[in-house]
Amino acid sequence: MAAGNEITLVGNVTSDPELQITPSGVSVARFGLAWNRRFQKDGEWQEEPHFFDITCWKETAENVVESFRKGDRVLVSGRLEHSRWEDKKTGEKRSKVGVVADEVAGTTRWSTVEMTRVEQAGRPERGRDDDRGRSSAPRKRAPQREESYSDDSPF
Repeated sequence: MAAGNEITLVGNVTSDPELQITPSGVSVARFGLAWNRRFQKDGEWQEEPHFFDITCWKETAENVVESFRKGDRVLVSGRLEHSRWEDKKTGEKRSKVGVVADEVAGTTRWSTVEMTRVEQAGRPERGRDDDRGRSSAPRKRAPQREESYSDDSPF
């Protein structure tokens, strides 16, 4: 990534990621992400929503479509990309800034995340234990507890 062009966002998925295949056979997924900025103005709490268009490519695109749905809270790490075009109807020049994601992950602040390893082409299969000494056997889930969420909860 180019210096100064990196971005990390945490927010909620605003639309189910959609997978498309380019004419050359490359997977691409797109979804919306929303983040609310909370601040006080004149002693009153205010919220200002911000919306981002996220694009993922190749294996990341396929995994995102399988993993996330509208409403899920995710962390997106990637780079900004500026697009320019001319509106076909009006002839006006248009532009927008989007995010090309290198990584998309579920967050654990208000939810749990379950990971499933995906076999990748050209990568040797691993045995029962991965190369970091961790067992690939399913872990026991922590008991669920009832919690009350503050106004900060995204759900």
